[in-house]
Amino acid sequence: MTLLYPLLLLLACTPDTAREKEAPKGFVPLPERVNVQADSARMNQVIDGEWVAVGIRKPEALGHDYSRMYSGKPSYRFTLGRDDNTLEGYAPGETKGRSELSWCYATAADFAQKPANVYTDAQRMKTVYHHGKGICPQGTSWSYTFSVYIPSELAGDISTIFAQWHGMPDRTLVTAPDGRVIKLPTEEFLAMQDTVIIKKDTAYERVEYTDKNGNKAWKAGAPTGWKIEQGGYPPLAFGFSGGWFYIKANSDRRWFTDKTDRCNANPAKAGVMQPVTSEFKASTIAARMPFSEFPKECWVTFTVEIDWTQYGGQAETVVRPGRLDVWMAYSGLTRHIVDNEQILIGRNDEDGYYFKFGIYRVGDSTEPVSYNLAGYSQRQR
Repeated sequence: MTLLYPLLLLLACTPDTAREKEAPKGFVPLPERVNVQADSARMNQVIDGEWVAVGIRKPEALGHDYSRMYSGKPSYRFTLGRDDNTLEGYAPGETKGRSELSWCYATAADFAQKPANVYTDAQRMKTVYHHGKGICPQGTSWSYTFSVYIPSELAGDISTIFAQWHGMPDRTLVTAPDGRVIKLPTEEFLAMQDTVIIKKDTAYERVEYTDKNGNKAWKAGAPTGWKIEQGGYPPLAFGFSGGWFYIKANSDRRWFTDKTDRCNANPAKAGVMQPVTSEFKASTIAARMPFSEFPKECWVTFTVEIDWTQYGGQAETVVRPGRLDVWMAYSGLTRHIVDNEQILIGRNDEDGYYFKFGIYRVGDSTEPVSYNLAGYSQRQR
C-alpha cells in the first residue's frame, strides 16, 4: 500500500491551525433523523450532501462544530449523556446508545423510475437503503479514510464504537419451524408479514384485541417458530472498550445468522490477530492500543484498505478470505497498525456493507461520551 498524503499527515493533528482560528465558534445542532432501513431521506435530512443521521434526537447528540474545524469545514461532534441509551443491548437487560451518521441511504430519486410498490414493499421489508448510495458489495476491494479527535477529558472506561462497517441483511431470508432456511419471494414474505407480528428476528402470532378506545388492534401472541434474518455484529469496528483502543473484524459465513452464537472477541483479552471462532463465525482483534496511549487533543487520521471476504451463499463456505491494512497518522507521524493481514471479514449476505461513524455505545455502558469525527471518503480499488 502506498500512502500519498504528506500534507494531511503533517497537518491533520495540528489542533490550533489558522483555519480553526478564522472559523466562527460554536456548535450547530443537526436535528433531522432518518430510519434508513424503513424510509427514504428527504432533501432537508441529507447532511452536507453525503450523510443522514441516525439515533437519539437530542440537540446536543450531533452537530456541526465550528470550534474544531477540519480542512476548512466544521467537523461533526457527537455526544451521549448518562441517560441517552435508548436501545436494547446484545444481552438480556443490557442497553445501547446511538448517535451516528450513515453514509448509506436512499432518496426518492432512487425509486423514481421504479413501480410505486417497490418503495412501499421495501419499507415493509426494511430494505429501503438497499436501493441507495454508499454500498460496498461483498467480495470487493475498497479504500477508506476518516479522522477522529479525542478530547483529553474523555474517560478511559468508555465502551463505544466510533466507526463501523455494517452488514445489510435481507429479511426475506427466513428459517421455517422445521429448520429449513428459505429465501422467500417478496410477495410471499409480505403475505406472511400480514399474518404475524415480527419483533427483531422472531415472528409471533397476531392476536386481535380491543384497545382502550374500543378500536380493534393487534398484539404479539405465541412464537410461530418462524425466524427472520436480522444480521449480527458489524464486520469491522473501530472503538474503545475496557481501557483499550481496538480494531475488530468479524466474519459470519452462515447464510442465516445465528443470533444465539455470541462469537465476539474481547478487546482486553483476545490476542492480536488470534481469531476467536465458532463453527461459522470468526472474531479477530486486528490491532489494539491502551486508551492512555491513544493520541488526544489532535486529529488522528485512519486510512483503511479492505478486501472483503467472498462467501458461498447457501453453501456457507468461504470462497476467498479477506485482507485488512490500516495506517494511523497524527502529529506528523504515521503508524502501520495492521500490515496487510489476511483475515476473515464480512458477512454471507447477498448485498454488502456500508459505513457509519459517531457514537455507538455498547455493553450497558452509560459513561458520558463526546468526540469529533470528519474527513470521510471511500473509493473502490
